[in-house]
Amino acid sequence: MEALEGPTIRISVSITTLLATGEGEKGEAMGVDHVSKIEPCLWFDDQAEDAANFYVSVFSARRATMPDGGESKILGVTRYGEAGPGPAGSVMTVEFLLEGEEFLALNGGPEFTFTPAISLIVNCETQEEVDQLWETLSEGGRKGECGWLEDRFGVSWQIVPTVLTELLDDPNPARSQRVMRAMLEMSKLDIARLRRAAEAA
Repeated sequence: MEALEGPTIRISVSITTLLATGEGEKGEAMGVDHVSKIEPCLWFDDQAEDAANFYVSVFSARRATMPDGGESKILGVTRYGEAGPGPAGSVMTVEFLLEGEEFLALNGGPEFTFTPAISLIVNCETQEEVDQLWETLSEGGRKGECGWLEDRFGVSWQIVPTVLTELLDDPNPARSQRVMRAMLEMSKLDIARLRRAAEAA
């Protein structure tokens, strides 16, 4: 427990200070207009900047075909100073937007890694959107079951068509259970197959 509390507290205090002042030690200005009430922090070994740039590129491309989505962009980068714990001048955090939602990527070292116990859900209106995100996010990673995938950085995602909730919430239990059984047999979720399962006699 001591090993967990030590570095975690030091890093958390540094992040809080940097976000409050709007600048990083030996780093770039954060340029944040506001701070979200709740902001997910993704702990990487040393890939925070690569991961943030990848995610922004994926969701910026999505916005080109789905203009109703929010903005995706890098908000700012902070760097470690002489006090560490990372090498002086190396990237400490990257704050970024995905679809208008704020995230923080942290280079915290190899102590912790991602697991599927925490995943990011992307709600998709069309099969085209499901297909695009499924292929792009899983490149270099691993495709799982029931719409789950792991990207090249180890972060888990769920690529979910919005119609799935509607079909599973059907007041007819026979319809909803057919949809559930169909979903459990899928890797990437297929809207047409889910609908056919609901309508099957």
